[in-house]
Amino acid sequence: MQVVAPPSPSDAARAGDGLVLRDVRIALGKAELFRIGLTVHPGEIATIMGPSGRGKSTLLAHIAGFLDPAFSASGEVRLGGEDLLALAPEERRLGLMFQDSLLFPHMSVAGNLLFALPQRIRGRRRRRAAVDEALADVGLEGLGERDPVTLSGGQASRVALLRTLLAEPRALLLDEPFSRLDRDLRGQVRTFVFERARSSGLPTLLVTHDHEDAEAAGGPILDLGE
Repeated sequence: MQVVAPPSPSDAARAGDGLVLRDVRIALGKAELFRIGLTVHPGEIATIMGPSGRGKSTLLAHIAGFLDPAFSASGEVRLGGEDLLALAPEERRLGLMFQDSLLFPHMSVAGNLLFALPQRIRGRRRRRAAVDEALADVGLEGLGERDPVTLSGGQASRVALLRTLLAEPRALLLDEPFSRLDRDLRGQVRTFVFERARSSGLPTLLVTHDHEDAEAAGGPILDLGE
């Protein structure tokens, strides 16, 4: 069992629109895997590290509202002062990125991004213009009609992040999103994702077993393997 001290009231107060985990406990059956507290400020990237099977991804699933019934969780999770656990998963407005880009294979690149655009952006021309602008902003101009399967690993990762950001999330949850990329590409995509998270002012929680990822994140690190 790993126990990490909860955030102090002053930390939580400074978080503003940040993500606050207070005495969050994850258990499998009667076995407690860990208990943690953490405050992630807007634009900050906090890292959860540890070996497989320690419940890192389970923590993200709990925050997002998709906890496997085999696990149990308790404690408080707040975002911007709001109790996330009282909301349905679709109401939490959290952006998730995984090992695989999980782009919809039956849609074009543009179709994937259009799917994420908020309904407040109305009209076909306005919506497509927003997508084209987003693609150009990340160096993918002209790839809107491409089939996702034809993209390189780095391109697919950028499109996946764009789709996440276009949905206007309030926080990001990153579950080993760089682990399937080769070393050079991993660094490029990691820099891209972290810069976007910081510039968007999103509290971000990263799960990884890679120390370089944690160092690049630059925020607090909780190691569940200690």
